[in-house]
Amino acid sequence: MWPLDPSRKEVLRFAVSCRVLTLMLQVLTRFLGSSTPIVYWFPAHLLQNQEPLLRSLETEPWIPLTEDFPPRQKIPRNSIMELLYNWKTCSSVTRYILGYFLTYWLLGLLLHCNFLPWT
Repeated sequence: MWPLDPSRKEVLRFAVSCRVLTLMLQVLTRFLGSSTPIVYWFPAHLLQNQEPLLRSLETEPWIPLTEDFPPRQKIPRNSIMELLYNWKTCSSVTRYILGYFLTYWLLGLLLHCNFLPWT
């Protein structure tokens, strides 16, 4: 093997430290995202306090439009989908929170499918 001159040693040190830092950040964000519910509680708290559409969904009873469902079967309500359908009437806080999570989801989907590191 050839002897490493100082510039190659510096490049190698820089490459190794960048790789270690990248791995540490990926592992830390995975641990925080999967084990810390505060990351999800805070946006949920903001949505419950700032979004009038969610408060109106809680107070109004929901009746299905069609009677095709068997009796006593509960139809799931997805309040996030209702917020996305009514995007223009949402408050700015709701738009920012939904935009952040949708962007994170879409970037993660695109980068993971292309074998790029994403946490």
